[in-house]
Amino acid sequence: MITHTIFSANNQLPTPPFFHSKVEKQWAMQLRVSNGCKVRASLGSHKSIEIPHQWYNLIADLPVKPPPPLHPNTYEPIKPQDLSPLFPDEIIKQETTADRFVDIPDEVRDIYSLWRPTPLIRAKRLEKLLDTPARIYYKYEGVSPAGSHKPNSAVPQAWYNVKEGVKNVVTETGAGQWGSALAFACSLFGLGCEVWQVRASYDQKPYRRLMMQTWGAKVHPSPSMITEAGQSILQKDPSSPGSLGIAISEAVEVAAKNSDTKYCLGSVLNHVLLHQSVIGEECLKQMEAIGETPDIIIGCTGGGSNFAGLSFPFIREKLNKKINPVIRAVEPAACPSLTKGVYTYDYGDTAGMTPLMKMHTLGHNFVPDPIHAGGLRYHGMAPLISHVYELGLMEAISIPQTECFEGAIKFARSEGLIPAPEPTHAIAATIREAIRCRETREAKVIVTAMCGHGHFDLPAYEKYLQGNMVDLSFSEEKMKASLANVPHVTA
Repeated sequence: MITHTIFSANNQLPTPPFFHSKVEKQWAMQLRVSNGCKVRASLGSHKSIEIPHQWYNLIADLPVKPPPPLHPNTYEPIKPQDLSPLFPDEIIKQETTADRFVDIPDEVRDIYSLWRPTPLIRAKRLEKLLDTPARIYYKYEGVSPAGSHKPNSAVPQAWYNVKEGVKNVVTETGAGQWGSALAFACSLFGLGCEVWQVRASYDQKPYRRLMMQTWGAKVHPSPSMITEAGQSILQKDPSSPGSLGIAISEAVEVAAKNSDTKYCLGSVLNHVLLHQSVIGEECLKQMEAIGETPDIIIGCTGGGSNFAGLSFPFIREKLNKKINPVIRAVEPAACPSLTKGVYTYDYGDTAGMTPLMKMHTLGHNFVPDPIHAGGLRYHGMAPLISHVYELGLMEAISIPQTECFEGAIKFARSEGLIPAPEPTHAIAATIREAIRCRETREAKVIVTAMCGHGHFDLPAYEKYLQGNMVDLSFSEEKMKASLANVPHVTA
């Protein structure tokens, strides 16, 4: 496989001497230009890899359907009309659909074409550094205008809201990748955007806030004094670092109180995982085009959008017995909802305003320590991923942040790309697996998700390089105290 293609000034494709095999000579190359950056997307031998025309819904193929979300007051299964104060009708349909595929609107695909299909790259230099027989591939989503996978859902969410006459949307964000993606999408459609960013990340990552503001969004640190939920938290703890659960409470409160405003979510819910399936659908075709079959698929998990986006189409093929890869989720050791949490019904937010979802949770009151991977600081895991985990179709591990950044440095110094703190977890797990292959001499094919670049996360790298980064703790006692407040639902 050609792993890194260098284009000339006039973007001409390399001439045959550049290719190293008969297979590679058959390849065509497609150039995408996004924000002035030349992006190479891997193509099949006879035709280009297209942007998918449909999103994929894993629920349709699961042998056991996931438990339904419940109304927070009645504990009865949620009805579509219960969600109408927060979401436009089309998003509600997608959240509750049992259809296997959902058509992607042409207008959304047109915007996707700014950066999709994204490249699948073989990390040959990392393989050499690790002296491993494993073949490592990474699906790189950092080529989007916002620098992550998040626009895959932000664009359709913004578009459906505009189609239904919504004037403003509100959301939460951790590291700022979702907030910046939604701000970008809203700027394309003239939609008002207001973002509550977790205080720890608001302070750590000022340039992500500036990205959001450049695209026209209003940004507030969370918890804030703007909402009742924020005021309540600050009264108890004026120095609260915030959490995604708190920021969700603030955004949901504002949406519920304003008739011209809807709420957008960047992870966890079914419709978000649905939109992100474009990642895995492309990756499947790219792997087929180069004649490779993955032995293991690795992705980082916080709420689960990036992990689901890559893995769900492969899980479909696994259920159909076409392939049999190990599917491995990697989460922060300081916020390990899958590996330490309890599988039960819990609120998606801290204030208890959202529906109850059956998921792996540390308790909706749990406030993780302020690790640098702000996008992974969520108390729960996507209900659908939690269900897939319970079915035994995937596994999960947790890794502390110093090991993650050690892996990120290896990756940056071999592959050239500086990862966001979130995918450093997947990179660290990939390195563990590659070293294991070196010891066993197994030539496994490893596919991992590189869900975003770390250009606005350099203060975290500075801390690591100066020796000032520490592994923040996970408190069993704090989790137990938080789980004591989880509603008791018999279902």
